Amino acid sequence: MLLIFGLSVFFRTVGEGTFHCPQCGGDRAYRRRNGRRWFTLFFLPVIPLTGVGEVVECRTCKTRFDVAVLGAPTAVQMAAALPAGMRAAASLVLRAGDPSDGAARGRVIEAVRGYGEMTFGENDVEADLRLRPEFLQEEVARAGAQLAVEAKEWFLSQAVRVGLADGPLTEGERQTMHHIAHLLGMSRAHALGVIVTTEGAAR
Repeated sequence: MLLIFGLSVFFRTVGEGTFHCPQCGGDRAYRRRNGRRWFTLFFLPVIPLTGVGEVVECRTCKTRFDVAVLGAPTAVQMAAALPAGMRAAASLVLRAGDPSDGAARGRVIEAVRGYGEMTFGENDVEADLRLRPEFLQEEVARAGAQLAVEAKEWFLSQAVRVGLADGPLTEGERQTMHHIAHLLGMSRAHALGVIVTTEGAAR
């Protein structure tokens, strides 16, 4: 009798979700799969051998990737991170100046709506001012991770305009701008250039 045996890798699904597929170039459904090498007899798995680790498999193109690919944000996550980051940055600026100033609050609403959150209003400004500074800083950093250099400059300039809405920047507001720039991943010199340019344009 002819025996047909060999080694094969079989995968089982251990999780599912949505990710940004590098091959497809967009958000796709995925399966997280755990692989194990088996001794096979007549092409059937008989004896389990060593594990080969986990992979992420795109349900659309079937390409398999290292699980690190799940660290990349989806388009939906990116779209949500930008208005959330601007809300956080604007709230930090308001705290450094006069949180009750109507002109500054109006500029906050305008800036956040400019990032797509069209229902953002006065009540939201008030709610954001009650959030922990550590949380706000995390939101700014999360947004900064999604932005190219030019987009970071625009983001910071919007925060500067919030500070300028109630008059020239105070020392506290200026320090806050530099801290926001740091969270965005900008150097101090780069941030200074953006701040000075925005101040000049506002005069």
